[in-house]
Amino acid sequence: MSTTKKNGSMKEKDIEMPSAERVVQELATAKSMDDFFGKEGIFARLFAKTMEQMLEAELTEHLGYEPYEAKGRNSGNNRNGHYSKKVRTGEGETSIEVPRDRNGEYEPKILKKYASNTNELEEKIIGLYAKGMSTRDIQGTLEELYGVEISATTISTITEKVWSLVEAWQNRPLESIYPIIYLDALHLKIRREGRVVNTAVYVVLGVSLEGQKDILGHWVGDGAEGANFWLSVVADLQTRGVEDIFIACVDGLVGFKEAIWSVFPQTRVQRCIIHQIRNSLKYIPWKDRKAFVADLKTIYQAPTREAAEAQLRKLEQTWGGKYAISVKSWQNHWDDLSTMFDFPADIRRLIYTTNAVEAYHRQVRKVIKTKASFPNPEAARKLLFLATHDIVKKWTTPIFNWTPILNQLAIHFEGRLP
Repeated sequence: MSTTKKNGSMKEKDIEMPSAERVVQELATAKSMDDFFGKEGIFARLFAKTMEQMLEAELTEHLGYEPYEAKGRNSGNNRNGHYSKKVRTGEGETSIEVPRDRNGEYEPKILKKYASNTNELEEKIIGLYAKGMSTRDIQGTLEELYGVEISATTISTITEKVWSLVEAWQNRPLESIYPIIYLDALHLKIRREGRVVNTAVYVVLGVSLEGQKDILGHWVGDGAEGANFWLSVVADLQTRGVEDIFIACVDGLVGFKEAIWSVFPQTRVQRCIIHQIRNSLKYIPWKDRKAFVADLKTIYQAPTREAAEAQLRKLEQTWGGKYAISVKSWQNHWDDLSTMFDFPADIRRLIYTTNAVEAYHRQVRKVIKTKASFPNPEAARKLLFLATHDIVKKWTTPIFNWTPILNQLAIHFEGRLP
């Protein structure tokens, strides 16, 4: 292959690219994965040879004359040997002989983009793993698309490299103030001590002062009582730099509020209305559910706390004798269910339910739906991290109408904003 500048002032030396015959010969010698991608593998050798030819042509263009050409003798600059540079390729590094000029003016341009190049195959494997594909599925996909066979051990070794990123992400410093956080749990099947156990993975979604959503971490449950475990989660948030939380939106777990208040005593707690509805409907037969739900709507959609409490009394009069458990559930938890009535409509819309974190859970489930179970908690955390990384990349805009919402929060939580 040869190239000529458009102005015709200089013709570069032909670049001796690997011939088709040589490529075929090299490929025929492959017997294992390392023969393709190893440190001394086929692609490393072809890559190095091609790169060196391209660098020689690049230096020719820089100097303005071909090697050994007469006009180079008095040009004021000429070739001055080579130096070795390590470039990552495949499973190891390849040594490239880089030409240099005597004046030290030549800086390789084409080599820059390879200077810290990561293994493309590894990126593909991690990308497939992040989509929830099993080791066997990844093996089949790579063999079908690229004609290469990779062992399950190799794939596991590659995905294991993600673990350091998981740990760094889980322990990263957090912002000092979160106006709103959502706390909920995602349940996964994880193998422990030889048996598969339905395990809660606790998730915290935070809204920053800029109105941006972010997942603050994943905590795999250890089988302890839910509220007790949440206490350790909230304490971990404090350890990582969180100093204040204005409003915490939680599900219906008993003791949740006490766990939060033990670390952040000024936080207002809003119990999720949707969770409350689901729990109270467990005791309502199908024939009365439609009417019962209609009466519930008059409570949580009421314009004021006083109007809501009047509707709650009406609910007790209508259904208290027939479905006492469901009605008493609303009465017993009313303090936490009615927190939202202390705020304007824009804030109420954000906090009356934990739907924000449940929407995140729905996206995660699309990734993990092919996983019948995880071999250990670490495997679950790796996949959750990779799935989260893809999900939060789309969270680029703040919550709708955030500026007036923040101003309303500043009034309600006077003196607690920076």
